[in-house]
Amino acid sequence: MRSLAPGIKLITSFSRDSWYRFVILLLTFVFYTTYHLSRKPISIVKSQLHRNCSNVIHPADLNITDNDTWCDWAPFDQNNYRNLFGVLDNCFLVAYAIGMFFSGIFGERLPLRYYLSSGMILSGIFTALFGLGFYWQIHSLWYYCLVQALNGLVQTTGWPAVVACVGNWFGKGKRGFIMGVWNSHTSVGNILGSLIAGVYVSSAWGLSFIVPGIIIAVAGVICFLFLVEKIFYYFNLEMGMSISFCGALRIPGVVEFSLCLLFAKLVSYTFLYWLPLYIANVAHFDPKEAGDLSTLFDVGGIVGGILAGLISDYSGGRATTCCAMLIIAAPMVSRTVLFFLSVFLSLLRLWAKCMLLWCGALVNGPYALITTAVSADLGTHECLRGNSRALSTVTAIIDGTGSIGAAVGPLLAGLISPTGWNNVFYMLIAADVLACLVRLKADVYYYFCYC
Repeated sequence: MRSLAPGIKLITSFSRDSWYRFVILLLTFVFYTTYHLSRKPISIVKSQLHRNCSNVIHPADLNITDNDTWCDWAPFDQNNYRNLFGVLDNCFLVAYAIGMFFSGIFGERLPLRYYLSSGMILSGIFTALFGLGFYWQIHSLWYYCLVQALNGLVQTTGWPAVVACVGNWFGKGKRGFIMGVWNSHTSVGNILGSLIAGVYVSSAWGLSFIVPGIIIAVAGVICFLFLVEKIFYYFNLEMGMSISFCGALRIPGVVEFSLCLLFAKLVSYTFLYWLPLYIANVAHFDPKEAGDLSTLFDVGGIVGGILAGLISDYSGGRATTCCAMLIIAAPMVSRTVLFFLSVFLSLLRLWAKCMLLWCGALVNGPYALITTAVSADLGTHECLRGNSRALSTVTAIIDGTGSIGAAVGPLLAGLISPTGWNNVFYMLIAADVLACLVRLKADVYYYFCYC
């Protein structure tokens, strides 16, 4: 009798429950990848909406009245374009931060499959509407702000839902490592979003939004067809009653880690929204080159998230891991700006790329750990007595508070950058230090409650 092929043996060695867990992990990874994929294009397109037109060859039949702004896209053709970009970012981020506090409550009371799939389809529509402004020749700031705000609201459906799904299917044992690997969807989405947007940014920037919009909408249909949201459906177990907002705040460590994430997200999202423009301005790259280079920061974020999860699993101290990485990240942020100001004027570009990778790992590592493993741990705290319905609300509170920092960071960058990029990075260093200080208190809570 012939033996089975090694691949078949490997497949049959896993139980049906293991395959369910793998599929859930894979599906939620893909779903949230598309969320970030659809958010990234705006940071790539910024350098196309306003650029130095004096260096661009204009068509011979075009009547030019201003040699410096003829190729810019109104209303971003004025000297206050950085402030307008900051307003555009905050229309999304403020709506996202406000909506996130309510999203978890809805997520606990509605079927997650319907909630997540509808949110993804609506996100695809609003993302595509931003790009259609290029083809419809829309030059109204209010149009783009409205589309961004509506997109920010519907994008809040993503994070509480996917974390609740994964938290329901996986226990605490290797949660840090599993969620560290899984959380790389954030960086993968940013990378794919940058690359896709970079393909079209110089020729037809509208497609930089329309293509990601189609992708996330298609993923929403897949979510509706295949997502099994809770392990309880598989094992036919009972679910607890949903927790109140104030009840979630009383869970030890929720407030402290929420404030920690506020400052950590401030740093991460400032990089997310402004790094391509910074590289284009300082290194004088075209929009596509700047977008491609900025992906190194996200590649570093993948490594940082996995490393943070692995260390926290084996050390038993998630807060200590986060604090240590942020302490090292503060000087790295300042060195990154100094190297870009000087290194790109020489031939040492390889070293600058390494700095971007390392900085991405240190900045995104703590952010990834808090939004995944820490949120899941707090959402399944022993005081809840096995009530898994609290996970979505706790996740929404932590990420909603962090999203306030995500909104404030890019706004401050838009206001401060005209005074010099150095001042933007000093702001990021200050936020990094504040995250460390707040996290020290969180470390005390976490140590006595979870270790």
